[in-house]
Amino acid sequence: MPSTDPPWETPRAPIPGVSQTLYLAGLSTPTMKNRLKVLRAERDWSQAELGSRLGVSRQAVNAIETGKHDPSLPLAFKIARLFDLKIEEVFDDGEG
Repeated sequence: MPSTDPPWETPRAPIPGVSQTLYLAGLSTPTMKNRLKVLRAERDWSQAELGSRLGVSRQAVNAIETGKHDPSLPLAFKIARLFDLKIEEVFDDGEG
């Protein structure tokens, strides 16, 4: 039987790079597609290596690559800078 506890009372493990406020509110539903996996593969980096370069966990990289979570804005900028691209060249919000 699913829990009837409100989301703010349900303990959740934070994911680095995902806004804690949005995460706890259950509002971190992904809305953007991204090229992160392709860009990482072009450089022959593992998720762990990319995470290390970004200062986040391998799990955070995986969550972003698979579309489970969108990165925070500061992390999105950091990702774009690492690949020497504009944010719009890495992430697509489907609006443009």
